[in-house]
Amino acid sequence: MDLPGDSSLLRIFLGENDKLGHQPLYEAILLAARKEGMAGCTVVRGIMSFGASSVVHTAKWIDISEDLPIVVEIVDLDSRINGFVEIVHALMEASGKGGLVTVEKARVLYYRHKRKA
Repeated sequence: MDLPGDSSLLRIFLGENDKLGHQPLYEAILLAARKEGMAGCTVVRGIMSFGASSVVHTAKWIDISEDLPIVVEIVDLDSRINGFVEIVHALMEASGKGGLVTVEKARVLYYRHKRKA
């Protein structure tokens, strides 16, 4: 799959403890992205955040370090990202958790799979 220079970046902000049933919500999103054939997906664990509730989540304080921020990033064609947003919305609604979802333009400079030796 080739990605043209003009694509989109879908960014999903969640909490580490957000679940869909017994599965972490970030994992459910990543597996859904893979199933849909998205170009790629990365899950990043943050060290500090706050959101709509203004509660600070941080790795610095032992007593509240168990719900660290998670960011899921997916880059693909605009049309594919726009379609996948519906799946993300359904997964987040099913989990009953809050979060933030953004889409922005991305200029892809390089996208290749690793060559076999």
